[in-house]
Amino acid sequence: MTDQISASEVAKMLAGSMEALARELLPGGRRQGAEWVAGSVAGEAGTRLSVRLSGPKAGVWKDFASDVGGDALDLVAACVCGGDKKQAFKWARNWLGLTGEKIEERRVEIRERSEADAKKAEEESARKLLRARDHWLAAQPDILGSPVDAYLRGRGIDLAHLDAPPHAIRFSPAHYCVEVGGPLPAMLAAITNLQGRTIAVHQTWLGEHGGQWSKAKIETPKKVLGRFVGGCIRLRRGQSGLSFAKMPPSETVAIGEGIETCLSVALACPERRILAAVSLSNLATISLPENARNVLILADRDEHPAAKQGLRKAIDAHLAAGRGVRVAYPPKGKDFNDAIR
Repeated sequence: MTDQISASEVAKMLAGSMEALARELLPGGRRQGAEWVAGSVAGEAGTRLSVRLSGPKAGVWKDFASDVGGDALDLVAACVCGGDKKQAFKWARNWLGLTGEKIEERRVEIRERSEADAKKAEEESARKLLRARDHWLAAQPDILGSPVDAYLRGRGIDLAHLDAPPHAIRFSPAHYCVEVGGPLPAMLAAITNLQGRTIAVHQTWLGEHGGQWSKAKIETPKKVLGRFVGGCIRLRRGQSGLSFAKMPPSETVAIGEGIETCLSVALACPERRILAAVSLSNLATISLPENARNVLILADRDEHPAAKQGLRKAIDAHLAAGRGVRVAYPPKGKDFNDAIR
């Protein structure tokens, strides 16, 4: 009877127990919303590989570093059988309790090779983290009257209308820029994890043009130093004024992508707790405390299919985490900063 089961049927059966399978194949990973994340098919800690745990896409995975992916059976092949799908089919049937076939595992060989690469990546990540923290700590915390203040006013954001400027944002008069091979003025924003530790820094290089401060006239005026998946820029504590850990469950957390978009909403709704996720993809992976039960996504008006898919993924991730989700769009323009300008 089991000989008649197809590979696609086995893949569906694996997907039905995806979290248990992911824990076995990727033991160094962790659950993040509706996904299991790990460093690679070697199973070490990290976020470069993600596996969907439930829903119609359960078992679908992608290693973003190597740009490979597939279904649950493909994951078995990659993690355990060196890419050999025939051996993966046998292993999967054993794991499901359908057979007791002898198979050839190549998990250790793959893991040893991958762990060496992962170790190098982790060491480089640690160096970037230290650099990011040092740069932000060395920057000026008082941004009122600084070029950062002037830049934001040029974007229609007057920080004087808030009770206090965001503590996460600082000004560096001379922040090194690889593109120009030297220092430029910059707005630096701390990206923190759920525990409040800085894990990366968002950099916006600035320049004065015609008496007005704006983004520097370089090819890439905005970059992130460090890995920021799951983190956010905390811009407003909202009406309660309480920390993340102590925020009341009745409070709604507003989450947008960019700093300027989120600060634009802060001006209109200073009572809101507002976070910048930095990127569209991070809207889905941002880590929130258990007491955050309601989310308002500050969406851009972007008709590109990838943007729509990213927004849908964010909505689904927060719904899967048991949160109430609403979406707000700007009344005009592409984003909320366009709206206030």
